[in-house]
Amino acid sequence: MNDTSPKSMNIKPALVVGGVIVAAMFVLSWWAWGRLPAGAQIPVHFDATGTPDRYGGRFEGLLLMPLISIGLLAMFAVIPRVEPRRQHLLQSSKAYFAVWMATMVVLAGVHAAAVLTALDYEVNITMVVLGLIGVMFVVIGNYLGKVRSNFLMGVRTPWTLTSDLSWNKTHRLAGRLFILLGVVIVAAAFLDDPVVLIWVVLGGVLALLAVTVVYSYLVWKSDPDKQMIGREETPS
Repeated sequence: MNDTSPKSMNIKPALVVGGVIVAAMFVLSWWAWGRLPAGAQIPVHFDATGTPDRYGGRFEGLLLMPLISIGLLAMFAVIPRVEPRRQHLLQSSKAYFAVWMATMVVLAGVHAAAVLTALDYEVNITMVVLGLIGVMFVVIGNYLGKVRSNFLMGVRTPWTLTSDLSWNKTHRLAGRLFILLGVVIVAAAFLDDPVVLIWVVLGGVLALLAVTVVYSYLVWKSDPDKQMIGREETPS
């Protein structure tokens, strides 16, 4: 029976949507460029309370983020061509596109908030950034359980990459944890307490990583079909 499954990922729709997002970022920058004097100092970094703590010129403040977004767009376009487990990534195309677009939207949202802040609009940039990151976590979590084993996306530990059972179970757990953490981050975005924000984001991410790494190892240990890593299995 002939294999009629597609051999490559159709990235054109994602490129179109991503291109529109990048174009919108440049349009916003062009609009702001004419409203800021040549020597304007634009906020380019903010502390946990949303207060600017570093400034740059018009190029850095208005064009750097759109240029980074172009690089990100190109990177996501190239990844399917270099992934060793290409067929698995192809089977995870919906998850891949969701993560791709969510990342682009987060960058665009951060850029918009920074530009509007530079133009003296009242923008709570901490709330915007954390809210977008939280939503991105929820989107990623919704698709993680559907991702097939690959080297470039997902929870890639030595144990998930050498055991389909570990990969599948770890990603189902990670998906739930990502959604939970995303909801918590969105809720924390409404708090005006930088210490709480730092604990929620950094503490939550570190806890999620620790749980998924340990869990991936435990599942790998119990998998009779696992591949051994760097040595032959010693008979007990």
